[in-house]
Amino acid sequence: MNPHFNSFAKRISSRSGFALFSLTQLPSAFFAGLRVHSFTPEQATISVKQKWFNKNPFHSVYFAILSMAAEVSTGALCSGAVYRRDPTVSMLLVKMEASFYKKATGKILFTCANGDAVNKSVEEAVSTGKGTTVLCRSTGKNETGETVAEFYFTWSFKARNK
Repeated sequence: MNPHFNSFAKRISSRSGFALFSLTQLPSAFFAGLRVHSFTPEQATISVKQKWFNKNPFHSVYFAILSMAAEVSTGALCSGAVYRRDPTVSMLLVKMEASFYKKATGKILFTCANGDAVNKSVEEAVSTGKGTTVLCRSTGKNETGETVAEFYFTWSFKARNK
C-alpha cells in the first residue's frame, strides 16, 4: 500500500476537502453533487442524489452522472495508490463498460472494492517499470439496496522515469 494513502484519504474524505478537490480538479463532479460516503485503501463509496441539475427527461439521474460517480469510486482508489509515489506513477482510464438495471432515483451509492487489486497493479508497475492494467467494478445501489447500475473501468498505470 502507498505510504501516502492516508494523507490523500484525509484530503478527500471530509466534505469540505472533497468539495475543494472536486471544484479544482473535477468541477463537473462538484456541480453534480458527488460526495465521498466512505474511503479506505480497500474500498471507496461515492454518493450522488437525484436533483434538478443531474436529472434526465425520464425523472431519474442522467446516465452520465451515474458514470461519473462510478468512475470516481474507482478513480479515488487509483489516485490514492499513486499519490506522492516515488517514482511518480501515471494513471489513465482506458476502457469502460456499463449495465443499467433499474431507474436511478433518490440517493445512489457507488461502491468499488478493488483497492487491493489496484495497489497490486501499481506496485507491479513500480517494480517492473512496465505498464499494468487493472479492472475495477463499481456497483450503484439505491436507498433500498437494489442494484441500479454496474460499471467496469480498466485503469492503466506506468511508473515514470526519475
